[in-house]
Amino acid sequence: MTDAKTKRPTLPFDPFAMARSAGDLAWGLAAKPAELLEVQLAATRQWGEFWTSALSPPADPPRDRRFAAPEWSADPYYRAIRDAYLLASQQLRDLVAKGGGDGQSKATASFLLDQYLNAVSPTNFAVTNPAVIKRIQETGGQNLVEGFSNLLEDLSSGKGIVQRRSDPTAFVKGETIAATPGEVVFENELFQLIQYAPATDTVAAEPLLYVPPLVNRYYMIDLRPKSSLVKWLVDQGRTVFVISWVNPTEAHRDKDVAAYVTEGVVTAVEQVTKRTGQAPDLFSFCLGGTLAAIALAWLAAKGRAKDVNSATLIGSMVDFADMRDWSAFVHEGHLGALEDHLEAQGFIDSVELQRLFAAMRANDLIWSSVVQHYLLAQPAPPSDLLTWFEDGTRIPAAFLKSYNRDLLLNNSLKEPAGFMVGDVAIDLAAIKTPMLVIALKEDHVSAWSAVYDGARLLGADFVLGGSGHNAGVINPPAANKHGYWIGDARPAAAEDWLAAATRHDGSWWPHWTNWLDHHGGGNTLPARAIKNGLEPAPGRYAMMP
Repeated sequence: MTDAKTKRPTLPFDPFAMARSAGDLAWGLAAKPAELLEVQLAATRQWGEFWTSALSPPADPPRDRRFAAPEWSADPYYRAIRDAYLLASQQLRDLVAKGGGDGQSKATASFLLDQYLNAVSPTNFAVTNPAVIKRIQETGGQNLVEGFSNLLEDLSSGKGIVQRRSDPTAFVKGETIAATPGEVVFENELFQLIQYAPATDTVAAEPLLYVPPLVNRYYMIDLRPKSSLVKWLVDQGRTVFVISWVNPTEAHRDKDVAAYVTEGVVTAVEQVTKRTGQAPDLFSFCLGGTLAAIALAWLAAKGRAKDVNSATLIGSMVDFADMRDWSAFVHEGHLGALEDHLEAQGFIDSVELQRLFAAMRANDLIWSSVVQHYLLAQPAPPSDLLTWFEDGTRIPAAFLKSYNRDLLLNNSLKEPAGFMVGDVAIDLAAIKTPMLVIALKEDHVSAWSAVYDGARLLGADFVLGGSGHNAGVINPPAANKHGYWIGDARPAAAEDWLAAATRHDGSWWPHWTNWLDHHGGGNTLPARAIKNGLEPAPGRYAMMP
């Protein structure tokens, strides 16, 4: 008999739900014999064409970073391996797309297939990766010995994911990243408020307040000085405040979405206004933008809409009807398993969150490191963005429960009065604050078309930036990268908007600050010195393990 005091191990997902999705796929295919025959005939034709052209001059290489080495295109042997893998992968994806089950089951089946296809890529095996073969020749096979040692070290860590090996001293919080001068000026049990020191003699009257997501630390917007959005804004004559969330412990288990809105975002708005005498311009990222939108609706319901001058939501969703691959995890079985898991420990751990995010970008965040550290036995180049990504945080049990069920599963924000913050019904349509929504074209977390749908729901202005969820945000004008699209029309379909939009080169940052100017009073003030600071930035909360 199990000791009643012994905690039963739990999982943050339901493995049976994944098995049921695979079963739904199989039964669905079995019920479509004509379509299955069509798929088989197409596959036979495609493989015939493949072998016919195997020794032909190479076509344009695929846009896949895994196959960047020149041998994948120049050498017929490696080219055939690459093209066979890519063709088989596409055929399997097409087959899954024809399977049975609902949208959630198809998303789960597609996720599982992608994990398999990513794992069996020829780049992940020594004998079919030309870079590894070359490395073996250079080292006499010593790279495989060192790589096996790295593998054993990672397995013994118990974290279940590949550990990226890079110079641990390359980036130090408060010194080389998260190093823009500033001070913590307020704190409560949920967050510290940081104010940054001015860099100009005069500043715009309206201060800026950043609302970050709960996953990872706030300083994605304050990496190295050359890529720091905070430093760039300060240099542009802006007074910048940021919320630095606490890294929750079991003591925070009851802090739900409503608590983070009222005790977090709203309290921060009040503190910024108290210090500057001006209603702030909010800007936010990912989940932080969802919280900011809820806070705006809460303030509007309280007759306090003027507490915020404007709001910018970057890579944020308020309409969760289209979650793409993430819908694989928004399932009653998974949510029930996760809630049991959360009940046992009071929060979800940062390592568990990193596993999930890494799985969604397995080629970039898992398998590239497998090749780098286990096959090539080489360190990874230092990356400030990946250093930030690996600096994970926890999320309280109550927050994740309310977020998953109310916002993701039930999509409550889309409906008037569908979500409650205390006794206040949240109606996004009641928000009259000027809003700008910025999506990222290659975003794997918040699909840009879904962010666009949210912009239409909010009646917000819309900009589409280039690149992905994180890299698309960190886009300093000096780099002149990625580009962005703008357009005044708001058709129902995101693709119709893009077809009519105008593309501009470079960063969206200057376009955004011009938008802020247009919605501000146009006044400037003497630079605001920091008064009564508690401790230097980045503060204790950003340093919490």
